Amino acid sequence: MDESILAALVGLAGGIVLGLAARLGEFCTFGAIESAYMGHDQRRLRTWGIVLGVAIFSVFLLDMLGQIDISATIYHQFRWNPLASILGGLVFGYGMTLAGNCGFGALTRFGGGDLRSMVVVIVVAISGFFTLSGPLAHWRIQAFPAILSEGEQGFAHLLSQTFNTSPLVVATIIAALLVLWALSHRPLRERPASIFWGVAAGLAIASAFWGTSALNHSSFDQVPVAGHTFTAPLGRALLFLMTSSGGGIGFPVGSVAGVLLGAFIGSRIQGHFRWEACEDPRELGRQVAGACMMGVGGVLALGCSIGQGVTAFSTLAYSAPITLAAIVCGAILGLRHLLAGFAPE
Repeated sequence: MDESILAALVGLAGGIVLGLAARLGEFCTFGAIESAYMGHDQRRLRTWGIVLGVAIFSVFLLDMLGQIDISATIYHQFRWNPLASILGGLVFGYGMTLAGNCGFGALTRFGGGDLRSMVVVIVVAISGFFTLSGPLAHWRIQAFPAILSEGEQGFAHLLSQTFNTSPLVVATIIAALLVLWALSHRPLRERPASIFWGVAAGLAIASAFWGTSALNHSSFDQVPVAGHTFTAPLGRALLFLMTSSGGGIGFPVGSVAGVLLGAFIGSRIQGHFRWEACEDPRELGRQVAGACMMGVGGVLALGCSIGQGVTAFSTLAYSAPITLAAIVCGAILGLRHLLAGFAPE
């Protein structure tokens, strides 16, 4: 079987697990921020500790075993640009609040029958490519040029050199602290389903690097090492559906299709699948504006809330915690503005 089809199958398998985790385990970026900030409920936020802990340990274990090469991932190949991470993260986070979900969350809601989220997915795809290779590409490259790195771009390797130890040891300590932080929250411990799907999502993130690394080796670098992210891949999937081009079938197309399929299956299991549409033009306008911001911000930051917040974080890249913090700040700022907009005079 052609390596590109195998890469798509790797993306499909991991995407299905992520879609199921979103529907059955409530794994959602915006939902975690919103419930923690407005509802003072940290359960969904703490689930991220499980996802990140499992993903970090799995990725560095595979790296130590020689199954993957962390330096071959896009998050370590290019020199980190802090300004791009902060600006892109803030724009993405604010747009995520306006749209009511990130690209991944919109995919999972679309899989449950929400047609409003279908519009968000399409607009994120178009605006992302508008910035990646369209009219804004020249300005983006001039402002944030991609410079190849001369060494590892991650905390684990930096700390391992500082303390003369293995990157796996550093990664294991960080992963253990994240899992302990998650499990110290009693409401999460009382929801074994959330813990199970958090572990499954973390393994799905690591499996993407594992599968594409093996295919990268067998195809003599024809298949790139890739992880789950949902900004530019939405555009690639849309182009493939329209023209069978945009890079052809591969991991990004399989990943997007897998999340949709997993979310559909999960919504059916829950009995929550139902068609929904937007009844308020102002709401749709706000969601479209937010989706445009997510497409631009996700490309600038080199990843979305999943791409940087989980996939890049699993490699402990410099960009990951800064971008994730900027996304959270942007989302909270958006929530404050939305609340102020609906508050009485």
